Amino acid sequence: MFTTCTWLNEPKVWSLTGETLHVTTDSKSDFWRQTHYGFTRDSGHFFGATCEGSFSASLRVKARYESLYDQAGIMVRIDEARWIKAGIEWTDGAACIGSVLTVDQSDWSTAVYAGDATDIHLRVTVDAGVLKLQMSDNGHRWQLMRLCPFPLARSYTVGPMCARRSGKGWT
Repeated sequence: MFTTCTWLNEPKVWSLTGETLHVTTDSKSDFWRQTHYGFTRDSGHFFGATCEGSFSASLRVKARYESLYDQAGIMVRIDEARWIKAGIEWTDGAACIGSVLTVDQSDWSTAVYAGDATDIHLRVTVDAGVLKLQMSDNGHRWQLMRLCPFPLARSYTVGPMCARRSGKGWT
């Protein structure tokens, strides 16, 4: 899967071994766009492959979350103003499962994750202007996270994303 991926905001420390991507996030990285918080950030790490038409993609994320807003998961991106990210994010003292849909502005949907947040499977499907996000603790039984409209585009970029708003980088 990763052979055709390219970086948006390549982290200082990363490696690719077979089908496994290892990343240490850079500090002060994030994806967020014009909400009531009033700022835009497009500095998170994203290792994406281009897809045309309808597609499904899945990945397994293993990570240690240490500081507020540490995050890792999957992203589908058209451009800097149209994207979605989903996965685990450390917030309010807990590992939370959530997603941020951005079409000019970001929203945020999140809840405490009851499973093992250090090892989660994520799947995204884009088809005819609709995006479906799913999660799994074992890669076999998939639970719906989000079903939403998503802009039509000639192509999409999909792959793993991670970020860290503060502190030293994390793995």
